[in-house]
Amino acid sequence: MDFLKNNSFVLKAAIFATGFAGIVAEYILSTLATYFIGNSIFQWTMIVSLMLFCMGLGSRLSKRINKNLIQNFLLLEVSLSIIVAFSSVIVYTIAAFSAYYDILIYILSMLVGLLIGLEIPLVVRINKEYEDLKTNISSILEKDYYGSLLGGVFFAFIGLPILGLSYTPFVLGIVNFLVAGIVLFRFKEKITRAQLQRLNLLLFVVFTTLITGISFTKPIIQWGEQKKYKDKVVFAEQTKYQKIVLTEWRDEHWLYLNGNLQFCSIDEEMYHEPLVHPIVQLAKNPKNILILGGGDGCAVRELLKYPEINKIDMVDLDPTMTKLGKENPILININNGSMNSSKLNIFNKDAYNYLEQDTTSFYDIIIIDLPDPRNVELGRLYSHEFYTHCYRKLRPNGFIITQAGSPYFATKAFKCINKTMQSVGFKTVLMHNQIISMGEWGWVLGSKKQNSEDLKKQLQKLTFSKLETKWINNQAMQLLTSFGKESFFNNNKNDSIEINKIHNPVLYKYYLKGNWDLY
Repeated sequence: MDFLKNNSFVLKAAIFATGFAGIVAEYILSTLATYFIGNSIFQWTMIVSLMLFCMGLGSRLSKRINKNLIQNFLLLEVSLSIIVAFSSVIVYTIAAFSAYYDILIYILSMLVGLLIGLEIPLVVRINKEYEDLKTNISSILEKDYYGSLLGGVFFAFIGLPILGLSYTPFVLGIVNFLVAGIVLFRFKEKITRAQLQRLNLLLFVVFTTLITGISFTKPIIQWGEQKKYKDKVVFAEQTKYQKIVLTEWRDEHWLYLNGNLQFCSIDEEMYHEPLVHPIVQLAKNPKNILILGGGDGCAVRELLKYPEINKIDMVDLDPTMTKLGKENPILININNGSMNSSKLNIFNKDAYNYLEQDTTSFYDIIIIDLPDPRNVELGRLYSHEFYTHCYRKLRPNGFIITQAGSPYFATKAFKCINKTMQSVGFKTVLMHNQIISMGEWGWVLGSKKQNSEDLKKQLQKLTFSKLETKWINNQAMQLLTSFGKESFFNNNKNDSIEINKIHNPVLYKYYLKGNWDLY
């Protein structure tokens, strides 16, 4: 009887481990899809749905396996071990040569789902020798679900933030390999000598392959990463929230988040000076400033040119990004060490939650320097509800400015941000600039009190004569606030644009449907 219990325990432990590895494999492929393709909610939905569908298909196909159940289970485990372990390496390698990496990611997710779907019914059928039907099915599925929970916790707290996409897949490969090894050892008496020799040889080959893969995965992925960028990658790190990459060409540097350009040191002043100086000049002696995003420190650099500013609060979700702004020599050189200023207080929190939960801080100016609203999560930071919180946090004479993407490459998204800000009571002015590295880019500036026409007139009179700037001056202000004839940009189609709300997230759709292929 003890023998029977031990065999059943090994099978349940195996299914617990494969449940753990299976769910993490889903998360890895979903993260890869988000990083390489974009639109995270869509990618996670499709990857998980495809894997679940293929698990069902695998379960259906498993009934065709009529003999050698243990051997077939072992073959499934070693197959999963190799496929999952090398998933990141394969995707990065193919992405370096082909534009069809998206198809590859979907194929991998379907293949992993198919193999998992095949193995669960096999374990149930093997375990029927040791438990009755009712206990057998419930206990096997129970262990699979428990393993999935552990896998989710592992991926969230250890896999992605610590091991990254380089080594997390190999942890899964090792888990599947160990399952195969333990099951083979426990059930070897049920396998013929010839089959046992072949399986032992297979495990040895898989083990050697995994060890070799672990040794070479980082340089391969770095090589694949480098192929994505035309310039030399000098820093790359996958954090819990995003992929941060710094590239270098001669003495210039580019910062990318999830593959999207944030700034180039050649012309970043053409972005950060319009973001900061017009609004500070309008506010007249502001004391307390809130920056949402801006972890690179460039906006803080510009704010520190005003001695009258007493306090700058920065809310940036990713502690790795703000640490990079404080400690990385490249960024320190660009931001003039601004992130180490005694005036700066850094809060590594979600911007929406910070505004919603903080009830004691109020500001003269709010500067929003967040990534473009290319998905639902980021669109939440450009929503009616978000701007309502901003309105509440501003003092009566306060001003707000947000980066708003491109007015020409994503016109509807740009107008949607403006209309959404107006919906909470802000009087707004549109601004734009042709930035060499980024193309045509725009901002929306808002006031709680002054009307739009007066704001525009004041902006066009600003001179910055007493300020040390590299680009912005009075002539620039005429450019920044002018969009040409009404018929070209401010046409009647503006009426059909909806307000972006959390329960009606239209902004990211406008953004993704922009004319980016012209850029």
